[in-house]
Amino acid sequence: MEATVAKTGTEGKTWGGGSRPLNASYGKMMMWFFIVSDALTFSGFIASYGFSRFKFIDAWPIADEVFTHVPFLHGVPAPMYYVAFMTLVLIFSSVTMVLAVDAGHKMKQTKVAWYMFFTIIGGAIFVGSQAWEWATFIKGDYGAVETNGGKIIQFLNTEGERVALRDFAKKLPADRVNHLEKNGIWYDTDAVTRSSYSLEEVKAGFLADENLLIRTQYLDENGHPTVLSREESVAKLVKDGKLVVEGANLQHNEYGHPLFADFFFFITGFHGFHVFSGVVINIIIFFNVILGTYERRKSYEMVEKVGLYWHFVDLVWVFVFTFFYLV
Repeated sequence: MEATVAKTGTEGKTWGGGSRPLNASYGKMMMWFFIVSDALTFSGFIASYGFSRFKFIDAWPIADEVFTHVPFLHGVPAPMYYVAFMTLVLIFSSVTMVLAVDAGHKMKQTKVAWYMFFTIIGGAIFVGSQAWEWATFIKGDYGAVETNGGKIIQFLNTEGERVALRDFAKKLPADRVNHLEKNGIWYDTDAVTRSSYSLEEVKAGFLADENLLIRTQYLDENGHPTVLSREESVAKLVKDGKLVVEGANLQHNEYGHPLFADFFFFITGFHGFHVFSGVVINIIIFFNVILGTYERRKSYEMVEKVGLYWHFVDLVWVFVFTFFYLV
């Protein structure tokens, strides 16, 4: 039986395969395959985040009220400023990577090394900033109380400003026990970590200050969280208050629904792992550039391949920043 081949272009000439399909090397093709598969993974994560957010829209935190911190400026309200700074640093590192690839095409070893160095510094600043953001998110700032129904109630003054637990909670004489591993099953099954104040201390301080109100997660007709009257606030805290929550973890979240913290840790952590991996790879490439490895090969294609990965990581962050922080 005679084989049939598809002919393209000039009669009698067919593409016979080879190592450079689409005029790209094997390494570049494999990098593109990885980028496409990883893009699908991130797309699934972000889509899942979107579905969960709109399902629990009444309990979803507002990013401008969560990410308000800037290093060395404690207490200064600066919503999203530091996240915007992290984004600009990462975008700048993508620019320096473009310059490194361009210098590699021109076989300029010194320029490639410098631009790779700047890219590494930008990536390291981003990873460090993300670690600081995580620490701040976990620690919390104001604190809240979780109700019996799993909802979060936050505290405001009569002017509508958030009030931290430390500003009104009263210290009461009580024998509070730390969760220790030697306590056995109780330690293993009780996931609630010890807070700075007990629920009774928060109640005592709240009842003693007539200027405090409670804000619930339920939205009013304008789409804003409902602020209760003083009488309603007292009744809500006394009857429904269950435990004090400070910061966020995988089970409790002072900012709102626990899923918000779950997605925050998973999506930003997964992206941060990509950036950290990119920094490590860039460091290896940087030293190879200094040692003249690519000069001897007469090709800086390796810089170009790692550049594709770095641009992909930067592009993913643009989507994470948009959908997680801005929308």
